[in-house]
Amino acid sequence: MDQVGYPFGAPQIRAVKKEAKHYHLDWTVVSDMAARFGNLVACHLLKWVFYLQDLEGRNAELRYFRDVDKQEVDFVVMEGAFPVHFIECKTSAKEVSQSLRYLKTRFPGVEATQLVLDNDVDLLTKDGIRLCSAHLFLKDLI
Repeated sequence: MDQVGYPFGAPQIRAVKKEAKHYHLDWTVVSDMAARFGNLVACHLLKWVFYLQDLEGRNAELRYFRDVDKQEVDFVVMEGAFPVHFIECKTSAKEVSQSLRYLKTRFPGVEATQLVLDNDVDLLTKDGIRLCSAHLFLKDLI
């Protein structure tokens, strides 16, 4: 297993205790489909963050968001102390996550994407959140 990161946030946004999340580098060992999907995305995002660090010299990190009100977003890509992209994983494209909407309203200038397993979905919601098939998003990382 590999550590993805600590939660994004500070006491003023009521972030919870700073516990690291862990994901399997071999996502095929995870039996639950939703957890397997999250592991697959985590591995690709971590590879992208390492690319940004090693080849572009950027101060990038992969974190997640969770607060005491149970709002949680799977991944927050950081540059320095600032979030640059919020990413949530869902197995279907029925509706955008309430937690992702919450973060997008708190940080309107930050990109927000909900990745889904459904094929050929790529649209921008009225909230400015991209709803996108995982294969379309991940193929463009590096």
